[in-house]
Amino acid sequence: MRKLALLILVQLFLGSSLLVAQDHDQIVERIVYEATENSHVEDLAHHLLDVIGPRLVGTPQMQHAHDWAVETFDGWGISARNEQYGEWRGWERGITHVDMISPRVVTLEAMQLAWSPPTPTGGVEAEVIIIPDVVNENEFNEWLPNAEGKFVLISMLQPTGRPDYNWEEFATVESLEKIRDERQQATIEWRERIQRTGHNNRTLVEALEDAGAAGIIMSNWSQGFGTNKVFGANTRTIPTIDMLLEDYGMIFRMIESGNTPTLRVNAESVDHGAVPTFNTIAEIPGTEFPDEYIILSAHYDSWEAGTGATDNGTGSVTMMEIARILKEVYPNPKRTILVGLWGGEEQGLNGSRAFVEDNPEIVEGIQAVFNQDNGTGRVVQINGQGFLHSYDFLTRWMTAVPNDVSTHISTTFPGTPSGGGSDHSSFVAAGAPAFMMSSLSWSYWNYTWHTNRDTFDKIVFDDVKNNVILIATMAYMASEDPNKTSRERRVLPINPRTGEQMSWPQMRSPNRSGGLD
Repeated sequence: MRKLALLILVQLFLGSSLLVAQDHDQIVERIVYEATENSHVEDLAHHLLDVIGPRLVGTPQMQHAHDWAVETFDGWGISARNEQYGEWRGWERGITHVDMISPRVVTLEAMQLAWSPPTPTGGVEAEVIIIPDVVNENEFNEWLPNAEGKFVLISMLQPTGRPDYNWEEFATVESLEKIRDERQQATIEWRERIQRTGHNNRTLVEALEDAGAAGIIMSNWSQGFGTNKVFGANTRTIPTIDMLLEDYGMIFRMIESGNTPTLRVNAESVDHGAVPTFNTIAEIPGTEFPDEYIILSAHYDSWEAGTGATDNGTGSVTMMEIARILKEVYPNPKRTILVGLWGGEEQGLNGSRAFVEDNPEIVEGIQAVFNQDNGTGRVVQINGQGFLHSYDFLTRWMTAVPNDVSTHISTTFPGTPSGGGSDHSSFVAAGAPAFMMSSLSWSYWNYTWHTNRDTFDKIVFDDVKNNVILIATMAYMASEDPNKTSRERRVLPINPRTGEQMSWPQMRSPNRSGGLD
């Protein structure tokens, strides 16, 4: 009788396990179907990137994006809200138009930098000059009156506008070595030219502004064809213009040859003062463990030279699409599923860090955070972030991921916390298991990251859909897991200088009323 009872129990266990596995398979199949046959990612990306556009913190476009996300979630039956975490300097871009009007007429590719003040109404016409090559600060101060009423170039002249890979493919060995030497030497010489003025880049701009310059012109080449990295301005009363390498080089060479150009610049913008900043939070409530959380994480803000497609429009629409699919195929999760579309990542993870600080009970209940940020490529690497048992639960969840998705992925366990470059770091610093879904480059670093070419056309939607399937499946499995994830972390080495055990990097409190400083 005992053997018979034991056999019955084994059969019941195996039968129930088979049913659970079948349920998992059915849910995953529906996830795959929704992600591939009923995908919304193209439409979401079009509206976010083409219609709303770049999402610089403090701009009306950023607020528009938050409001649109809440409306979109609500349309899917998902509760969503905008949570204020602080304030930032409000700014709104207008028209930027730059023409060379002498010695010939041509419209140049250039744009006003974020937070830059405008030109006077109607624009400004002025000659262009280059920062001088002086002996010391005294000589520079004697030169400064020459900047009055002029546009001043403050970036180096690049020896080539071709990226490295182009030279490596086509150049002779001698030409390749020569251009590398020229670029290195030009960089050194320009750095020394700036140093001899007695200023760094910031104080140099302030000195030119105080001297009455009409505007500052710079070019921050990303080492890709036609691509500039474009950040914010630090001028107070005159505009700062970023000009594409090709046009900047032409202007620079004209000045050096004595053919001094005259530019007409019309740069419009509005300073809105301090404005509130938000995170968008969407929620699918849990049924069995409502105080335990899976967080779908992506930063929503962007720089605004392009439209923020791969940094981080793709991550944002991925998490929105995952929420839509899970609401459709898994409407009653065991654990609460949150979507965090964070503001202020580009200014120092401000939105996610504020969320961690303001919601200790949620952080305490986190089962897992899945963060995606670095471009349009399919996820190929997951790091255990130093959590000692991350191998156990992450690999358990990944067993349900379709093979054609998981086959691309390598893992590092237990791994170590990555740097503070994206929002998962805010949670890791608080001890919560949070993981970066690291993706293929697709030339992210020199063509789209913080550049004027980060636009819709650079998105690889097959890879985005791949990531939707991966993260949706892992979120589903994390919700279904009968066990709470362990927060035990690997033992860190002894600091040889102090003799004490090293500690995990701690994030400082977010600056909630930040400006440009």
